[in-house]
Amino acid sequence: MSTIQKFKRKKDYLVCVDSDGCAMDTMDCKHIHCFGPCLVEEWALDPWKDAILARWNDINLYTMTRGINRFKGLNMMLTEVDAQYTPIDHLADLTAWVNSGAAPSNDALQKAIDETGSPILKKALSWSKAVNKAITALPDSVKLPYPGVKEALAFAHEKADIAIVSSANPDAVLEEWDKYGLLPHTDVVCAQDVGSKAYCIAELLKQGYAADHVLMCGDALGDMDAATQNGVFYYPIRVRQEKACWEEFVAEGFGHLLNGTYAGAYQQAKIDAFLKNLGG
Repeated sequence: MSTIQKFKRKKDYLVCVDSDGCAMDTMDCKHIHCFGPCLVEEWALDPWKDAILARWNDINLYTMTRGINRFKGLNMMLTEVDAQYTPIDHLADLTAWVNSGAAPSNDALQKAIDETGSPILKKALSWSKAVNKAITALPDSVKLPYPGVKEALAFAHEKADIAIVSSANPDAVLEEWDKYGLLPHTDVVCAQDVGSKAYCIAELLKQGYAADHVLMCGDALGDMDAATQNGVFYYPIRVRQEKACWEEFVAEGFGHLLNGTYAGAYQQAKIDAFLKNLGG
């Protein structure tokens, strides 16, 4: 398994795959049991707990912002809390950092804390570390790949390099993919520590892939945007239809990529169904 700095192209095609909610059935459990509750605890929001947890899940799981980076989601949620429930001290500092273009990662946040000493940035990092700890503590029984993922990766790996492109914690990604035998069918991991998904795809393209030989598989609007920004194709994994989507990837989707027929009607039909599924 290569890092992005050491990765070298081996094949003419590249398939990028998001982790949480796309390859791994981990989105719901991580947000319901880790992200939301840690937010309530870090900011002492228990009086409004039920409403805030429900809204957190809407933002991160069930609407067009599904899959948003954790810090961007945090800023959205705290902005609503500040407006509707209770003042959030120094919120402008978090908003400024989220919008600064810095890599949305713990390391980048620590650097901003070292430079500014902002109390809310310290709380955001404390929350993020608590989330990671809570995710690690989740039982293995709730951190499983979707049916068909391993088979789809093995199938595509015969003709394409496979890259994990995820905004999740890299240690968690590697642990989960290794445990269920997905890593042997991948070549490089690009997770939260590398940068945005759009940045990761752009770096991978520097290996010399033709844009129409590259496919991003994801479950969120951010995945589609990352593909669009780089001029590559997008294959959506629809919420609650994951098994069928991976089966179609093997039966049709990957073949369209290889045959040069992915653009146009096929991709548009996939995107239309994806947007409809998220209420768009």
